[in-house]
Amino acid sequence: MTSVNAITKKLNSGAYDERLLEIYADESLLSYEKERYLKAIEKFVSIYGEEKILIFSAPGRSEVMGNHTDHQQGEILAASVNLDAIAVVHPLKERIVKVTSDGYKEITVPLDDLKCKSGEKGTTKALVKGVLKGFDYKNFKIGGFEAYVTSDVLIGAGLSSSAAFETLLGTILSHLYNKGEVSAIDIAIVGQFAENVYFGKPCGLMDQMACSVGNLVHVDFANPDDPKVEKIEFDLSRHGYSLCITDTKGSHADLTEEYAAIPREMKLVAGYFGQKVLLGITKEDLIQNMTPLRAKFGDRAVLRALHFITENERVKKGVDALKKENVPKFLAAVRASGKSSYELLQNVYTSSDVEHQNVSLALALSEITLDGDKNAFRVHGGGFAGTIQAFVQNADVEKYKKTMESVFGKDSCHVLKIRKEGGVQVI
Repeated sequence: MTSVNAITKKLNSGAYDERLLEIYADESLLSYEKERYLKAIEKFVSIYGEEKILIFSAPGRSEVMGNHTDHQQGEILAASVNLDAIAVVHPLKERIVKVTSDGYKEITVPLDDLKCKSGEKGTTKALVKGVLKGFDYKNFKIGGFEAYVTSDVLIGAGLSSSAAFETLLGTILSHLYNKGEVSAIDIAIVGQFAENVYFGKPCGLMDQMACSVGNLVHVDFANPDDPKVEKIEFDLSRHGYSLCITDTKGSHADLTEEYAAIPREMKLVAGYFGQKVLLGITKEDLIQNMTPLRAKFGDRAVLRALHFITENERVKKGVDALKKENVPKFLAAVRASGKSSYELLQNVYTSSDVEHQNVSLALALSEITLDGDKNAFRVHGGGFAGTIQAFVQNADVEKYKKTMESVFGKDSCHVLKIRKEGGVQVI
């Protein structure tokens, strides 16, 4: 640990600039990030007093390919981004965890009271308790600490702010009490446990895995209890590209049934073949049984099943292209993935409200603005409303951002970089 005064002096002098550049991958952000860290330290001191401290960071994530495949034990490709949650931390001898998040009251969790309580579902306290209990279940050490947390991960933009927070807590516990030896995969699994059991959200493992592992990550969920995780070392910036996420400002209200219908319809088709999920069913299987499938479940269910089968193949192509640093083939795979989501998965707009098609409009504007062979764009995350993703050549970023914000409002288009590291100790 280092004193507050020493860290403050080093931040101001530029001594940590190289480390910050490694994390945030954008030199233009250095001044902002240094000021952000200084403010976080100042806030920590105002709450907990001036102590020796550590600073940790965990990124948000962006789904790249594998749209609605994880719940069918498929494959995904995701990436950590250079928006993150940071925590200024001091360990405590007493068995209690104290967390103050920016703009919220302090949460206190005694380590001797980690029971899951129904009245805490959906709260930040539930996530804190869940991560602590998850570490305990896995026989990792836990202990007390006090932390001030502030986050730049956009809420509601499909970048997984909750998974970033879970990863941040897991990274803190790993370094404070387990010599930094808890694997990124274990931290992700604990984060999912916290969200599923304590928070009450039945999410898959994709979000936590991308936040915890970092960079581009390929995950095969064929065995959901032991997913195959592969970190792909690829520098998007070196090839002259940025990742743009545009918030189309569409409402997510009343979309629960739309989201739920996707896995339900896919599982209906899987059930026809005597399976719980679609993994293992082929295009030929669908074609040979197309008539009875259409009659029993309708065309949309069949189309969504076809999306899953072909999407798994596309993920493999996208991963292979990245390994070979073949950017044109990677972009082509992303475009094909987006096309399939639009046409087969049908999660770009909801048929119950055809007057509002924010995501469709954003995709149309992207096609008009960008060279389709040198860039790629697609619906992002769950779909129906919310955000789109685009891989944009750096030379086109300013024009693209200006166009998108002329329609969807100021600061609706966020220009990001893919971050090389997942959850880390920064200082």
